[in-house]
Amino acid sequence: MVDVSIGIRNGSITGLIGPNGAGKSTLFTLLTGALPPSAGTVHLKGRDVTGLSPDRLYALGLGRTFQIPRPFARMSVLENVMLSPIGQMGESIGGPFVAWRTVRDQETRLRACALDVLDFVTLGHLTDHPAGKISGGQRKLLELARVLMGDPSVILLDEPSAGVNPALTETLVGKIETLNRQGKTFVIIEHDMDFVMGHCEPLARSARPCHRRDLGRDRVCRSG
Repeated sequence: MVDVSIGIRNGSITGLIGPNGAGKSTLFTLLTGALPPSAGTVHLKGRDVTGLSPDRLYALGLGRTFQIPRPFARMSVLENVMLSPIGQMGESIGGPFVAWRTVRDQETRLRACALDVLDFVTLGHLTDHPAGKISGGQRKLLELARVLMGDPSVILLDEPSAGVNPALTETLVGKIETLNRQGKTFVIIEHDMDFVMGHCEPLARSARPCHRRDLGRDRVCRSG
């Protein structure tokens, strides 16, 4: 990716469209710190976050989902969600032994929060199911639930409706719009143009070969 420039309007549901291979998912990977940029900068809420690791960016309020969800298949849906928050006392070597009461209290709070989040994404009835046994659409909702455990202000969704049946897609859309009304900003990669045109504003278009993406406030932008 060369000479990429994109600005996301706070509080928007921004759609990022374009053909396969145009660099959309790569852009998400760069923005979330999994792939460091060789040049340029990334800013989050006015702060230069270039080069920060994904976990630090998550702590600062930037979360993402992936095209293909990969939950811990043998763990329950609830356990997958409870794993998401960073900095848990139980993750340290000595935590469970030195501060077991603190670990217990923290896990109690996390469990309650995870149950609330699962109820929000309509997966409350699947809390004890192995994550590897739920449907593809339910895995997309589980991905969103895991991200929400960090209470991010900006959420990047990579093809959330791909492989999802229409009923679950409508559920997912409803949750996105509810979260957006609560102040969360979304950037959504999507090939389903009905989804994009019905729920995303503004739009950015990525073309191949890609040289520049410049996102305005109220227009569809083209690279090239």
